Amino acid sequence: MMNTIKDGGAQALKGLALLLWWVMAVGCSESGSIIKTSSSDATIPIKVEVIATGAQIAGANGMALGPDGLLYVASVLGSNITVLDPDSGEVQRVYGASDGVVGPDDVAFSSDGAMYWTSIMTGEVAGFNVAGDKVIAAKLTAGVNPITFSDSDRLFVAQCFFGVNLYEIDPAGAKPTRLISDTLGPGCGLNGMDWGPDDRLYGPRWFQNEVVSFDVDTKSMRTEATGFNTPAAVKFDSKGRLHVLDTGTGELFRMQGENAVSVAQLSPGLDNFEIDEKGRYFVSSFVDGFVKRVNIDGTITELMPGGMAHAGGIAFHDGLMVVADLHSIRGFELDGQEAYTTRNVLGTGVMGGALNIASDDGQLILTSWVDGDVRLWDQDQQRQTWRKAGLAGPVAAVRVGAEVVISEHGAGRVVGFDANGIEAAVYAEGLPAPTGLWSNGGDLFVSDRALGQILQLAEAGAVLSPHRVVVSGLTTPEGFVVRDEAFVVVEADLGQVTRINAKGERLVLADVPAGSQAASLDQPPSQVFNGIAIDDAGALYVPGESNRVLYKITGAF
Repeated sequence: MMNTIKDGGAQALKGLALLLWWVMAVGCSESGSIIKTSSSDATIPIKVEVIATGAQIAGANGMALGPDGLLYVASVLGSNITVLDPDSGEVQRVYGASDGVVGPDDVAFSSDGAMYWTSIMTGEVAGFNVAGDKVIAAKLTAGVNPITFSDSDRLFVAQCFFGVNLYEIDPAGAKPTRLISDTLGPGCGLNGMDWGPDDRLYGPRWFQNEVVSFDVDTKSMRTEATGFNTPAAVKFDSKGRLHVLDTGTGELFRMQGENAVSVAQLSPGLDNFEIDEKGRYFVSSFVDGFVKRVNIDGTITELMPGGMAHAGGIAFHDGLMVVADLHSIRGFELDGQEAYTTRNVLGTGVMGGALNIASDDGQLILTSWVDGDVRLWDQDQQRQTWRKAGLAGPVAAVRVGAEVVISEHGAGRVVGFDANGIEAAVYAEGLPAPTGLWSNGGDLFVSDRALGQILQLAEAGAVLSPHRVVVSGLTTPEGFVVRDEAFVVVEADLGQVTRINAKGERLVLADVPAGSQAASLDQPPSQVFNGIAIDDAGALYVPGESNRVLYKITGAF
């Protein structure tokens, strides 16, 4: 019996020791930091902390009030429709991939309560009928954007940014799609549309600074209002008055004859709006991801907070961490305090979009496959100093000597361009998914998301042929940095930040939410780039794409 008690006590003490070790290794501090222990030195912890938070949803796009009185908000890159209480802002439900909703840009309801949406990346127009069954109304090309019903439940869809057509679609998907116009371009057909009290279809022309209407039977168009900066959406209120949302100025207008009267001033980058029976306005932002309510007395209530909405690539630049946020760039102090936000209106802004970013001798290199280009951006002067357009799915870009080197997913290559935008060198060809880039002193590395490898493409400025595989066996590697001859990689689909040292030994430094999946083969598989950066002290910074936060990783690793 004594031996049994002694053995049991020893086991209990051993269990207690293991429990204490586990608490130190993976427990959470009072600040919410996750503490891990490095395998190289178990006495020095690795600290993973959230230092900045962003928007609640990944960009707020089209919206509609449902027959239940709730507000339905579409999010393209969030790939969901969030249902809000319009009074409190409380989330009532989220429709996502498990429900059959993929990349919705806009949402509308028929008179019987059926809900339909457009999937801009895939070209699908779909909905849930009153029985709750998914119905595919049409499979078109990418770019399907605004959607609305007429008073008699005819369904209309237009393309914007990836197409220019205006269609009538059978909600049941049984009849062929009818083309109303293919001459509204370039760049966009119509954006946020509404059916007018005069039985005409109204919509804004994003790049033409005007609002037009259509007789959908004769296909004839007339101009209704002009002089806007970038009109993004139109709606009629219960009194039949036309309202126009100008994303370029961040204003909401009500038309009085030919005059546009300002109803509310918000911020550039607005997407869509809705008006309830009380005369309240609900406004969404594709840049900041907020949803705000403009009350009858003119005050503004924030229903969903805005901020970093599409956390992507990141760079250490001028003492700050600068995050590429698709339609903006956001500078953060190293403690997470936001230093600045520079917003861009899609297709018309001076800066252009950014899904990835790199520092370059006082300037920033901005990469966007949405825009199909790479730019040098002077943040102090707020101007572009160089641009290479017409690229096939650019994912990342860095400086190597006199060249801007770009991973061009659509062409399966890594290529350098000189100061005149002329192709200067091809560093790699025939890669299935060239993704992240890292350069230092003429050495150039690329991650290939499909191969699960990091390849060295140049050494001391000289192209390596064949390439040198320096890390293999990775799962969907995207952003990476080199620190003390070790590679630290974001394995996007795993949601892991992994360190691989010179001996090939691996250590998971942090668990972060997994990145999103591309909506179709028309986008690079990274879609929103999962980046990582390092500061002068060796601390690592990783934007959380799907939860829109900024992580800081410190410690011995």
